[in-house]
This record gives sequence, C-alpha cells and structure tokens, in this order.
Amino acid sequence: MNDMIRVPEVRLVGDDVEDLAAELNAPIKAGDVYDTRRVKQWAREADLDLVEISPNAEPPVVKIIDYRKFLYQQKQRDKEMKAKTVKTVVKEVRFGPNMGEHDFEFKLRHARAFLEDGAKVKAYVQFRGRSIVFKDRGELLLLRFMKELEDVGSAEAMPKMEKRRMNVMIAPKKRKKGEAPKKKEGAAPVEKPDYSIDLSKLEEE
Repeated sequence: MNDMIRVPEVRLVGDDVEDLAAELNAPIKAGDVYDTRRVKQWAREADLDLVEISPNAEPPVVKIIDYRKFLYQQKQRDKEMKAKTVKTVVKEVRFGPNMGEHDFEFKLRHARAFLEDGAKVKAYVQFRGRSIVFKDRGELLLLRFMKELEDVGSAEAMPKMEKRRMNVMIAPKKRKKGEAPKKKEGAAPVEKPDYSIDLSKLEEE
C-alpha cells in the first residue's frame, strides 16, 4: 500500500476512476498502465490510498481507495455474515446393546426435545468386550429409535459401524416458524422387541 509499492509501473483499475479523473482534472482511464510515482501522486491529491490488489500480475494491479473505509465496510460485512450463520448444535444419545425399555424411553424423550429445539441428534450404540457379536441388536435398536422420531427428525444415513460404535445422525425436520411438530395419528403401535442379552452365555463361551 502507498509507499510500500515499489514497482516502476502499475495497472490502475476501479469503478471510481472516472470520478477521480474528473476531480483531479487528469487524463486517467481504468485499465491503463501508469508510472507508479504518478499514480501515488494522484492518490495523495485525492486524500486516498493506493492499494495493490494483484501483486503477481504483470504489471501489478492497483486501486485508489479509502483504505480505512474499505476495512470498516469489510468488518461490517463479516459481522453480518457471522450473524446470519446458523450454528449447528449436535446432541449425543448413548445406548448400550443391553438397554432396558425404561432407559430407552427416557433417552427417546430427551432426543425428541433436542430435535424440537432444532439440534441434531447423534445416537450410538457402544459395544464393549464380547457384546460386539450383537451388532444386529444394536442396529435394530437404532432403527426403532429412528422410527419413533420420524415425526420430528429424519436420519441423514442408515446406521453404520465405526470401530466399536454403531452411529446414526438424525437432523430436525424443518418447519415454519411457530409451527408445532406434527404428532403421529392413527399409526399402528410399533412392536417393541426384547433387547435384553443373556451375558452368562458369553461367559460360558
């Protein structure tokens, strides 16, 4: 910027070049190449800054602007963009393959509340030790979990294994502002399978 630009020639661009030419009564045209010292003088006379925007061009490309005003406007734009950015909240719900019905319903209620508040829910079944052989039980549990929440959320993908965890991510369904989540009506009751595991059999093996 300004005296830090030391190349002999620069190409001047910008939307305000014609206004600058009229103000200084100088033969300035956008896109033309000028002696750098001459362009610096124009910037000083207009009480503006000479800013290099493409240093690797041949010759380098510059603009004459109010650099402080430019920084302020850039800061305001960044602030507006940040305000518009919606932060995605992810809540985790952990299951075990041997989870009882009461615990399942408890976690289901929490997951429903998370989704209704607009958060994503990452549900996973943690397999410890030999319980890894019951991966099918974990998949059934997560499929039932997805089914129970289908009125307020939808799975981004089917359950999948990652090391000793089976995961599924459920995103909240979009709804209009102020609209309450729809309740399932007339749906047949979902048969709740028995997820209990006889761990004594594992010990015998």
